Amino acid sequence: MATNEILQAIPHRPPFLFLDEIVERTESSLTAKRHVSDSEPFFEGHYPGNPIMPGVLISEAVFQAGAVFLAGLLEEEMEENPNLVPVLTKISDARFRSIVRPGDDLVITVSLKEKMGRFIFMNGSVKNSRGQKVMNVTFSVALSDG
Repeated sequence: MATNEILQAIPHRPPFLFLDEIVERTESSLTAKRHVSDSEPFFEGHYPGNPIMPGVLISEAVFQAGAVFLAGLLEEEMEENPNLVPVLTKISDARFRSIVRPGDDLVITVSLKEKMGRFIFMNGSVKNSRGQKVMNVTFSVALSDG
């Protein structure tokens, strides 16, 4: 179940919310967790009998963690202009290293690379509860007047 901190920071809601809790937040990074339940609806059709979490949804978990991080980082800017919306503008170097199955716990970390005006560049990584790398990705967002 998502914490209030997550629900207040981003508009995503189940079944399209892929974060359960914030574990740690610093000025330059955020770490979140997600338990992948065997009752996830996507498992019904994504390799029936051999369920695998789609890579695009693992990526989405990273981007949602990035959005939560940005909500804290840009709190003052967002108060001054509440119409600002972070929009994903680029995904690069996405590498999937291990399969995510029902019952896995994911540790999702995003870190700030650089902020240039309305453009923010970030790194993301995902590990499972066994410490195996699941995914690495570099991405950027632009602050748009929503």
